[in-house]
Amino acid sequence: MKLKRQKHAKKNMGFYKHNFHFREPFQVLLDGTFCQAALRNKIQIREQLPGYLGGATQLCTTRCVLKELESLGKALYGAKLIAQRFQLRSCSHHKGPVSGSACLLSMIEEGNPHHFFIATQDQELANKVKKKAGVPLLFIIQNTMVLDKPSPKSLAFVQKLQMNELVPEHQKQSIVQLKEKEGLAKQEGEKRRKRKRAGGPNPLSCLKKKKKTQEGQEPSAEKKKRRKRKRIRVKAEAVQSVQKSEEE
Repeated sequence: MKLKRQKHAKKNMGFYKHNFHFREPFQVLLDGTFCQAALRNKIQIREQLPGYLGGATQLCTTRCVLKELESLGKALYGAKLIAQRFQLRSCSHHKGPVSGSACLLSMIEEGNPHHFFIATQDQELANKVKKKAGVPLLFIIQNTMVLDKPSPKSLAFVQKLQMNELVPEHQKQSIVQLKEKEGLAKQEGEKRRKRKRAGGPNPLSCLKKKKKTQEGQEPSAEKKKRRKRKRIRVKAEAVQSVQKSEEE
């Protein structure tokens, strides 16, 4: 069973790495319910999670989650101690803390640009996370951490992406910067140059070239005729001169 779970986790991680560009260290946002479940089931999150996800991880939470655990008193005192060991990620609730679930949802808005995992036992929060594309979901079941399979929302997003129907918001800026770096950015209003298609040969070039005769030169047949007429005229003149001499 453990090998099967590991195989599924590897497959799901491959999906997020390939389609949503998740990279190590993987950032995992945990709420109080996940910490409480880990404590109850004696799960060492920091030691076990990197091996399960197949790479280095950064366990993190928010001030809102810590405030919520403090407000719940002694019942979640152990979960609060665990959460306090994690790195803090800045949220937008500086003026007034909100619930842990609302805070974590705000951290994955706009296409989850920071590539957060969400670790929770809150079913309501989990359902809301599944409605967002590209957000891996972790939970604990039967004393084991489980990476949920990609949600229908994520699968639909990838299908559209493969059909070139949309580009993730967090990738648009990267594409623009890459084009500028490579000198491929087009100036505003610049028109694309149309490539000339290779056409057939010029019909005029297919015509046979006429032979040009140099000025003052005539074809050889005409020359022969003139020479022949000249010889006949010379002979005639010679005969006439002979006849005149005999008559005299």
